[in-house]
Amino acid sequence: MLALRTICMVKKLTLLTSIFGILESLIYVLGLSIVLSGEQTLLEMIVYALGFGLGLIVGIHIEDRLAIGFTSVVANIREKNEALIQHLREKGFGVTVFIGEGRESSRYRLDILTKRSKEDELMEIISEYEPSAFVIFYEPKRFQGGFLLDLMKRKPRRSKTMKPIIKKTNSLQETEINKP
Repeated sequence: MLALRTICMVKKLTLLTSIFGILESLIYVLGLSIVLSGEQTLLEMIVYALGFGLGLIVGIHIEDRLAIGFTSVVANIREKNEALIQHLREKGFGVTVFIGEGRESSRYRLDILTKRSKEDELMEIISEYEPSAFVIFYEPKRFQGGFLLDLMKRKPRRSKTMKPIIKKTNSLQETEINKP
């Protein structure tokens, strides 16, 4: 819980941080009450400490599986690979291409933003098309604008029987929902 709480806190996921904090404190209170309730042997204290350390490892692996957040990927390739760029875009990845000056020749830089859960898929595609690509992964903290902004926001679900009606009022758009 400590590992998950810390990771969520760093990513500023306040609700998850709070939930993991509550669970963590319950585990501490329960665990410490057992440890401090009587005379404990050295072996029991070592087992408690090992359990704490193993809990951190398990927490990190759980967070890695949950893959919370986004990754910004920079891939440097020798030539402009239109097939790679097109394939990435077809798979839903936003790709921005830059031309740069490398030591030996011009290089192409692909800037790609993706969910962490799609990192492996992205890396497989890059490796398939450009096995010698130089790839760096970064963790962005804030977003504003751009192609993927709408994809990153959660859209509320609505009934299929409801259809939006858009009408203009004072240069602003208002959406009303028809009720069956």
